[in-house]
Amino acid sequence: MKRIIIYTDGAARGNPGPAGAGAVLIGEDGSVVAEVSRYLGKTTNNQAEYQALVLALEEARRIGATVLNIYSDSELLVKQMKGEYYVRNDGLKPLFKLAKGKLKSFSQYSIDYLPRERNAHADRLANRAIDEHDL
Repeated sequence: MKRIIIYTDGAARGNPGPAGAGAVLIGEDGSVVAEVSRYLGKTTNNQAEYQALVLALEEARRIGATVLNIYSDSELLVKQMKGEYYVRNDGLKPLFKLAKGKLKSFSQYSIDYLPRERNAHADRLANRAIDEHDL
C-alpha cells in the first residue's frame, strides 16, 4: 500500500479566463514526491478545479499510489465528488465523469475540503502555470 496525500487547486483569472491547474503530492514521510502544474487555456474556475484533480490523479497513478487522501479548497468539487451535490453544469459533467473513472484505479481514497489558506502550495502551482504561459 502506497498512501499519497494530494492537495489540488485550479485558478482562473476571470470566469471564464486564463486558467491553470496545480497539485502537490505528499508521501507518507511528509515529503513532496511530485508537483504538477499545467496551463489550461480559457476556462472557468470550477472546470480548472476538476482539471487539477484529474492531473493529480494521473500523477498519483504514475508514481504507483494505491491509497489517496485528497484535499481541495473547492467546496463544490468536494461535495460533487462525494455525491452530496448533483453535477448540473454541462461543462463539469465530463470532467466529473473522468475524475470518477480515474479514482476507480485506486484501492481506497478520501476527498475532503480544506480552507483556501491551507492550500497555498497547490494554489501557487496553479497560478504559476498561468504566469509562465503569459511570459
